Amino acid sequence: MSSQAAPDVQLTIDGTTVSVPAGTTIFDAARLNGIPIPTLCHQQNENPVGVCRVCVVDIGQRVYAASCIRQAESGMKVQTCSEPVQAARRTLVELLMSDHPAPCARQQHSGDCELERLAGAAGIGEPRYPKRSTPRGKDDSSAVIAVDHESCILCDRCVRGCDDIRHNWVLARRGKGYQAGIAFDTNLPMAESSCVSCGECMVSCPTGALTNKRVVGTELGDGDVLDPSELLHLPIFQNVSGTFLELNQKAVVKRHYRAGEIICREGDFGSTAFYILEGKAEVFLSSPMAHVKTDGSSQGFFRKLKSMLRPRDEHRRSEESDRPFIPIDASVDLPYDKPIAELNAGDLFGEMTCMSYYPRSATVRAKTDCVMLEMLRNVLDILQRNKTFRAQLERNYRARALDSHLRSVPIFASLTKDFIDHLRDRVELIRFSPGQVICRQGEAADSFYLVRIGFVKVSEERPGGELILAYLARGGYFGEIALLTGNPRTATCAALDHVEVVRISRDDFNLMLERFPDVRARLESIAEERVAENRKRASQLQTLPVDQFLANGLMEAQSLLVLDLDRCTRCDQCVRACADAHDGVSRLVREGLRFDKYLVATSCRQCRDPLCMVGCPVGSIRRRNSLEVIIEDWCIGCGLCATNCPYGNINLHPFPVELDDPAHPGRKIASTRVKATSCDLCHDHAEPSCVYACPHDAAHRVNPPEFFAGLLKQSSPPRG
Repeated sequence: MSSQAAPDVQLTIDGTTVSVPAGTTIFDAARLNGIPIPTLCHQQNENPVGVCRVCVVDIGQRVYAASCIRQAESGMKVQTCSEPVQAARRTLVELLMSDHPAPCARQQHSGDCELERLAGAAGIGEPRYPKRSTPRGKDDSSAVIAVDHESCILCDRCVRGCDDIRHNWVLARRGKGYQAGIAFDTNLPMAESSCVSCGECMVSCPTGALTNKRVVGTELGDGDVLDPSELLHLPIFQNVSGTFLELNQKAVVKRHYRAGEIICREGDFGSTAFYILEGKAEVFLSSPMAHVKTDGSSQGFFRKLKSMLRPRDEHRRSEESDRPFIPIDASVDLPYDKPIAELNAGDLFGEMTCMSYYPRSATVRAKTDCVMLEMLRNVLDILQRNKTFRAQLERNYRARALDSHLRSVPIFASLTKDFIDHLRDRVELIRFSPGQVICRQGEAADSFYLVRIGFVKVSEERPGGELILAYLARGGYFGEIALLTGNPRTATCAALDHVEVVRISRDDFNLMLERFPDVRARLESIAEERVAENRKRASQLQTLPVDQFLANGLMEAQSLLVLDLDRCTRCDQCVRACADAHDGVSRLVREGLRFDKYLVATSCRQCRDPLCMVGCPVGSIRRRNSLEVIIEDWCIGCGLCATNCPYGNINLHPFPVELDDPAHPGRKIASTRVKATSCDLCHDHAEPSCVYACPHDAAHRVNPPEFFAGLLKQSSPPRG
């Protein structure tokens, strides 16, 4: 027996008789017949929810009906624009405008805020109702979408775009009444949520609550600007909103490189990342692998001293001796003994440069003819959050980079291929936004972490404030002490910038220790060293009036140059001696913090928060467990550490070198390279040259906790 379709429904709208299929809403019946009804919470082809009520109509009943959810009925007489209906709409719009910051971001950028357009059409100026302020304000965490909760009118269009259209299930309502709002996951900042930056919520939003975050200078120069439809044909842009790509259209271009052409150079500052579509490229370091070393003879102490580059084999610190790889801003690391590697189609490089504006970590040259996408951070963020692209990156990492990443950490060099294969499908790649805590001091430990991208700040809460223990770059690791001892975490680790870590579970970490006793022994040795240093520093602090010690800026240094101002005659012999010892490049300035009768001169003081370590693209400046800041021999001379040092204690020292001539393989060309240098206490000599040169015994190298302890106690007022 065949079912018969329900007969059409006939009704009257504003005096016009119309006929529509059964089940049609009044809103759709009017729209199909060219009769406009305003709305804010409803779009064509959406499931209506009737939350804004701006689409109310008079159907001859006691209350007005929301036309987007009320179905048309036979014989119904509908009034859509009578004066009472329009008055009701004006009141609703005015109430919404009372909480709306006008002009909102959308109105400022493109002039198409739907709420403000309705208010303008209704002649609504300054609302009569008092404005309430939301406690949530703005969320600026995302790189591509600006969130302004004050502009949100709770229309739910973003929720339906995220859930019903894209099926990402990130957005939902939170709270009730005055506290009601839109939340990402469990009310997280947008960048910390599982949002994939598809842009559907922003495209759906009728106000300035969700808008495209425009990046300054988003138009890249030469290159083929791709139409959104072309980008959507690339698998890496699958499920991204076409409107979103159109808004960011000029922030990504396709470039063609000939074999041998340089794509980017180490040390250069940039703001873009590259994705290889076709071809192969080689990534390498051209800076010499050498330390800055001061040599001299006992005769003519100052005149014979000279800074020079020493080959790494002649001057290697013990902790470098077994380092097999150098971390760079790419999907691969560079072998220490031959710093060159290959990048293939599907590889992404320049992420740190793009997201955090760090210098390029290596030089990249086209090995074959290449086609690449060059993109700014708004497009890169879209890619990094795209599920298809993330899956591809993870496959590439597990297949090609996990092995070298683990082996780049010297203590893991003995791991066998079968164990790495065991880890390959078990490790997790997790992203963190700037400031997000990865693990917190005092918490129970359940994971071990390797840093893949970005910088992780490791800090301890101490009496008097926070002490920065380290900034860990790619190749760094953390979380081992608590897992080894079974005690709570000893430090807080937080993302300093855009960070991606490799998480190894406690079970797999314990299995590794069980199968590789040498790994356990080395980890335990390093952990014991770190714990011992922590105890030593803690015991020193307990003997000092900590508040005064910190208030006077006497940081927890290994060594400070202090000048006794009662003895100093300002002859500048110490400064000249330092310059003579380092080819005219002085590493100290006779100015700085004054305490009592002493001047703490400007030379490296191993700061509590060593900003010089932040952003080094190859991780060549780091902190030992003893807190001494050192510069490794693979420094590329980008100068970021010198720029970041607030005291001017790091300089760039030029050196003549011979480099391979790229135009003539086998030939050498004369060039100049710079290396970062800081005060090394003239460690190859009996005492620092600045102290040796002082004719009045005014210059001294001291350990601050020991030297200033007595002075601080003497200056403390008696306690009654």
